[in-house]
Amino acid sequence: MADFGGEDLEGFRTEAKAWLDENFPKALAADPAAQMAAMGGGKESDDARLWRERIGAKGWGVSTWPAAYGGGGLSRAKARVLAEEMARIGARNPIGGMGVMMFGPTLLEYGTETLKRQHMPGIVTGSVRWCQGYSEPGSGSDLASLQTRCEDKGDHWLVNGQKIWTSGANIADWCFCLVRTDTSKKHEGISFVLIDMRTPGVEVRPIKLINGTSPFCETFFTDVKVPKDQLFGPLNGGWTVAKRLLQFERDNISAGLGGGSIGAPVSALTVREAALDYVGLDEDGRLADPDLRRRIIDHLMETQAFQQTVRRAADESKSNQGPSAVTSIMKYAGAKIAQERNELIVESLGTAGLGWEGEGYSAPELAAVRTWLRAKANSIEGGTSEINLNVVSKRVLGLPDPK
Repeated sequence: MADFGGEDLEGFRTEAKAWLDENFPKALAADPAAQMAAMGGGKESDDARLWRERIGAKGWGVSTWPAAYGGGGLSRAKARVLAEEMARIGARNPIGGMGVMMFGPTLLEYGTETLKRQHMPGIVTGSVRWCQGYSEPGSGSDLASLQTRCEDKGDHWLVNGQKIWTSGANIADWCFCLVRTDTSKKHEGISFVLIDMRTPGVEVRPIKLINGTSPFCETFFTDVKVPKDQLFGPLNGGWTVAKRLLQFERDNISAGLGGGSIGAPVSALTVREAALDYVGLDEDGRLADPDLRRRIIDHLMETQAFQQTVRRAADESKSNQGPSAVTSIMKYAGAKIAQERNELIVESLGTAGLGWEGEGYSAPELAAVRTWLRAKANSIEGGTSEINLNVVSKRVLGLPDPK
């Protein structure tokens, strides 16, 4: 049966089913976390590695990206069919991270053919992990004030400086990094370079968060030599590229936050599960706590509306020129929803939501507490909520600067 666009979606569904049946290791269906291990720098099982290599070679880890650069070349309609068939058998997409969420789309749009041929294979196969060198200790909200220096030494660039909150830098192979190549100008003095994290002079120090994990790092560059051909975009034109990448970042982060996937373990409790299991129902079959019931209903309605809006915005961005400043609205709303979700879960757990470690608490209960604490960063990472509101004020609503 063809859709209105003339695509044989049922024929593709049959093709996808056959390929998945042949290539997805069935034992992985019961272990979603194992499928995602490589993305977080964990140790892959043989089955997980095989699955990542197979879907990467097929291009279906980035199913809508151009086939010329290793992507699946699928339409959005076929990509949805593929996602449905993967969900049916418990298959997760093991290829993601910042290479897919942020740098890959920017590389497709701004990269030279040489850089695409060099870096796209590692991104589409999940064999190369990327991190983002943007924020600095004195340049967070005012990112354009960054001071990491990049000097032209003739046959190479020489980078010196420090980055902060570099997510996953401790497991990354490469870093897309903003550097200052002209000290006489602010925005027009910034360039965008690609740094091999194994280069001498690169030092990474993980930062332990309140929930006990270390997804963010300090990154130091001391006389780091970067090949001249790893300049991405024009010299002193990195700010334009950086803003575009931020739109891709906020677009993807907002979708993840709204779906509950950022900072949450694969086996995390949902709001419904926590409320039903720990609060229980009254004699009429309703949640026993009426105030909590009202707030959960409001949250679930808001989440549903948000997810539908994200899907609509994604379709609009693909049919136009990619993400726009509207992504700042989505990032702000996604962070708010994610934090509300985790607060409702911990509240529903009652005293079971007070645990940190030790006996007397189940693994999902302990994970709920740590995920709730991790969610505090949702309104900071990927652009603070305050900065995103400023973007909405100026670029979406056209409001003047406050006097």
